[in-house]
Amino acid sequence: MMQTEIASTIPAVYAERRARLAQLMQRGVAVVPTAPEQARSRDSHYPYRYDSYFYYLTGFPEPEAVLVLVAGDPGRSILFCRDKDAEREIWDGFRYGLERARTEFHFDESHSISELDTVLPKLLGDQSALHCHLGSDGRWDERVLKALNAVRAQARTGVTAPAAIYDVRALLDEMRLFKDAHELAIMRRAAQISTDAHRRAICAVKPGRAEYEIEAELLHEFRRRGAQAPAYTSIVAGGANACVLHYVSNDAVLNAGDLLLVDAGCELDGYAADITRTYPVSGRFTPAQRDVYQMVLAAQGAAIAAVRPGAAWTAPHDAALRVLAQGLIDFGLCQGSVDKVIEAGDYKRFYMHRTGHWLGLDVHDAGDYKRDGQWRELKPGMVLTVEPGCYIRGDDVPPQFANTGIRIEDDVLVTASGNEVLTHAAPKSVQDIEALMRG
Repeated sequence: MMQTEIASTIPAVYAERRARLAQLMQRGVAVVPTAPEQARSRDSHYPYRYDSYFYYLTGFPEPEAVLVLVAGDPGRSILFCRDKDAEREIWDGFRYGLERARTEFHFDESHSISELDTVLPKLLGDQSALHCHLGSDGRWDERVLKALNAVRAQARTGVTAPAAIYDVRALLDEMRLFKDAHELAIMRRAAQISTDAHRRAICAVKPGRAEYEIEAELLHEFRRRGAQAPAYTSIVAGGANACVLHYVSNDAVLNAGDLLLVDAGCELDGYAADITRTYPVSGRFTPAQRDVYQMVLAAQGAAIAAVRPGAAWTAPHDAALRVLAQGLIDFGLCQGSVDKVIEAGDYKRFYMHRTGHWLGLDVHDAGDYKRDGQWRELKPGMVLTVEPGCYIRGDDVPPQFANTGIRIEDDVLVTASGNEVLTHAAPKSVQDIEALMRG
C-alpha cells in the first residue's frame, strides 16, 4: 500500500497541546502510542488510521510511533518513530524519519522506534508518576510493564520507579472535549463535504436501486472532495431496515413508497462529521410518513434550541423527548399524558436511544457526560450531535405507520451566544427534500 506524505499544516497547535498536557500532569512522564497496523488478510492490511489521542498531541500520521512527554521545568517532548528506509519507501511510500519528524512536528528529541525498549526505562527512572492508558492493548501493556520492571530492577543502584500510575485519557478527554480554532476549521469543512455528499446521494434515490448504489454516491463525494475515508460505516437503510439502528448491510433494493434513512459522514484529517437524513424513495412522503417526519423534525428543532451555554447535557434530549411523546400520543401509539408516557418509558418502543453524543476525532468522541454524578453543563467549544428519531415496527401498529424509520441528525457547536449548526446546509424540510428529489 502506498502512503502519501501528509504535511503537518500547523505543528505549533500540537506542540501547544503537549505543553498544556504537561502542565496538567504537573509531574511524571506520559507515554502515548499510536495505533498498530491491522492485518486484513494474509499479506494485506486495513487502511491505516492513527490513534486519536496520539494524533491529537502530535499530528504525526505514521504507524510505529510513540510519544513520551516529560513534565517539569524544563519538560521534554520526545517522538519515537520509524527510521528513513529507502528500500521500504520503494514499497510502502514516504517516511519522515527521525530528523525531519523532530523538526517538522516540533519535538525536542526523536529516537528510532527500535530503541524504545532500551530508552523508555531510562526516561521512567526517578520519575514520580507514569501517565498512560493501560487496558487498551494487551501487547502494549506488556511493553510498558516490562519497562517499569526494568526500572524497579535498578532499586539497589538508587534508581526509583514511578510510584503512581494514572490514566492519561482522563486529562486528554477533557482537553479534547473543547475544540480549538484549528479543529473547528477542519470540522466545518468535514460538515460541508458530508452535506454535499448527502445532496448527491438524494438525487440518486429511486425505486429499484440498491442501497449500496446510494452508499457509492456518498463515498464518491467524500473522496472526490478530499476526505480520507467515511468516519464510520455508512447506514443506508430502506423500508424496515431503517428501524434497525446500526444497519450496515446496505444490500437491499429500494421499494416505491418506502423511506430511506441515510446516516453517513466523512472523516477529514482525523475529524468526523455525522449526518442523518430520511428520504421518500418515490420522491414524495405519504401523509402518514409526512406526519411522523414533521414530528421528528419538530423534536430536533426543540433539541437544537436547547443547545446553549449553561444548559445541562440532557436538555436537548429532554426537549426532544417531550415533542416525540406528544406526537406518539397524537398518533395513538402511546396512551396517557406526556409526563406519564415519559415516566413509564412507553415511548422507548419507538425511540430507544439518546438524542446525541460528543463529536470530534472520534465519531463518538472523548469526554465525560457526567461529572461528580451530575450531568455536565454545555460550554462554548463543545460539539455534539442532535439526532432524535422514531422507529415504528411490528404487526400491532396502524398499517399506515408500519416499517417507518426516521432519524434526523445534525452536528452542533456550542457557542458563547447559543449554537452553530455545522451541517445546516443538508436539506431536511419536507419541501426542500421533495424539491431536490424532483430536480
